Amino acid sequence: MAGGIKRLAKETAVYGLSSIIGRFMNWLLVPMYVRVLAEPADYGIVTNLYGWSALLLVLLTYGMETGFFRFINKEEENPRQVYASTLFSIAITSLFFFVAIFVFRQPVSNLLGYIQNPEYIVMLAGILALDAVSSIPFAYLRYQKRPFRFAGLKLFNIFLNIFLNIFFLIICPWLQKQFPGVIDWFYISGYGIGYIFISNVITSVVTFLMLVPEMKPCFGIKPVFPLLKRMYSYSFPILLLGLAGILNQTADKILFPFLFEDKNYANEQLGIYGACFKIAVVMVMFIQAFRYAYEPFIFAKNKGEDNRKAYSDAMKYFIIFALLIFLGVMFYLDLLKYFVVPEYYPGLKVIPIVMLGEMFFGIYFNLSLWYKLTDQTRWGAYFSILGAVITILIIVVFVPAYGFMACAWASFVCNLVIMLLSYFIGQKKFPVKYDLKSAAIYMFVAALLYAAGMLPEIDSEILRLTYRTVLLGLFVLFILKRDLPLRELPYIGRLIK
Repeated sequence: MAGGIKRLAKETAVYGLSSIIGRFMNWLLVPMYVRVLAEPADYGIVTNLYGWSALLLVLLTYGMETGFFRFINKEEENPRQVYASTLFSIAITSLFFFVAIFVFRQPVSNLLGYIQNPEYIVMLAGILALDAVSSIPFAYLRYQKRPFRFAGLKLFNIFLNIFLNIFFLIICPWLQKQFPGVIDWFYISGYGIGYIFISNVITSVVTFLMLVPEMKPCFGIKPVFPLLKRMYSYSFPILLLGLAGILNQTADKILFPFLFEDKNYANEQLGIYGACFKIAVVMVMFIQAFRYAYEPFIFAKNKGEDNRKAYSDAMKYFIIFALLIFLGVMFYLDLLKYFVVPEYYPGLKVIPIVMLGEMFFGIYFNLSLWYKLTDQTRWGAYFSILGAVITILIIVVFVPAYGFMACAWASFVCNLVIMLLSYFIGQKKFPVKYDLKSAAIYMFVAALLYAAGMLPEIDSEILRLTYRTVLLGLFVLFILKRDLPLRELPYIGRLIK
């Protein structure tokens, strides 16, 4: 048992770190985009189309990745037949999707507002089709317990995409200026946005080819249609849950351009919002890091006791950690704003709202254990659907009048509502004695420090940052004094002892 837990912890760390590193590296592309693209409207197009891609990828995989894990681990099923049938199904539907988009590329482009660039839609369709098919071999690697192969391919995919973006958007323009004519045979000056999609197409093709060896177990195996029928029945509710969940995250990026008559203005505002939203994604990355790093420590510390105590501790430290990140980002926003360029500064005001919304979602995620442990996962679907409805309603009603600020508040309100509902319903279904007193104290102290840091007008940036650093240090000291003695921390505690 101990060996199994140790292996699980190692595999979780590998999967988790590759996910966090990947998210961080893609995050670092944004400062380049906002500087090399001609105007914020160009980044708005990128934000919009990649919002669509997140939604469409859920549709193209239609819950089959989860279905794959469910059926391949059934003793009565043949693993190779499950793998081959799943891959066949995803490949056929992805091919159909790509062909349909290619045939109707102009009508689809017209509908989305990209009349002059239907090739963007075709490239995006190709990327999505390849990524959907690739998701199954990646799932097979996880089934085979090959985390290093999985993480290696994922990281290669990310670094190749970053390299290609830098090559097309920075190196090629420089070469064109310094050595005219050398790259004219393949490089189109001013194509900007298009090269972001070209980079992604090349990356998806290369990754797919590298996964071909992992598809060999499927060769010569015919799909089993009765099996697929059972898998569809299992996966369809997961598709609905996935659609509702992804709409909570992407509805603002998808709907925004449809709510304004002036498409260029809509793309410009969406570009500003999308770039500043990325700064707030720091909260998401640190939340992921917390789950992979600190939660195992909490559960190990409470081993042999009632697990509900561990759940309560994990929640308390999550809230502490999230508030620390919130204050850190807000106190150093004078530095983080250089992540974008001045044209995007009007969007900085969404950052505290989005970060608090993401913190509420993180709390909701921690609360969600009650319906997972009691096999009442339908509640997850209820919350996701309700959240999607709230998000869409707020966006449709308020964005035309209040612009991207309504998008930020939509995320805030949606996550606050589902967090509260999950807590109150969960306390009836699976009571956990969360330390609400500590949560309230930390939120109150964080709110006081936030007000103390942001309200005074200090003209000198150095003095302002120094003052806020002192306030952040006081919050850290408060945490250490009240709930996080250094002696109890992993590694640090050993050094002190």
